[in-house]
Amino acid sequence: MTSAAGRTELRALLDELRDSATVRLAVNEQTLAELRADRGADVADDEHDPEGVTLSGEWSRAVAFADAERRELAEIDDAVARWEAGTYGVCVDCGRGIPIARLRVRPFATRCVACAEKAGA
Repeated sequence: MTSAAGRTELRALLDELRDSATVRLAVNEQTLAELRADRGADVADDEHDPEGVTLSGEWSRAVAFADAERRELAEIDDAVARWEAGTYGVCVDCGRGIPIARLRVRPFATRCVACAEKAGA
């Protein structure tokens, strides 16, 4: 794959990304809990509230952010699993090493640039 220093750098990057995504997910889940509490058992029509963003709008946005964080965490966890299996940085299509420059930009990449282009990913 790459030098020992490069591997150490990439593993630290994966760990940093995981920590950051975990914090963002926790913040989003707290927001959802607060919105849930604000809504309570009341099913009031907040769509016509002239005061600004509706609870429904905030809820939709918070759910979308939380879903995105969960997807990112899954990608990072998959990359860590490949790391532990010894297949991190190896293209799943051609079996060649994924360049470190690509892994720095997209640390959970599973394909080299050529194979990613062929796959349309």
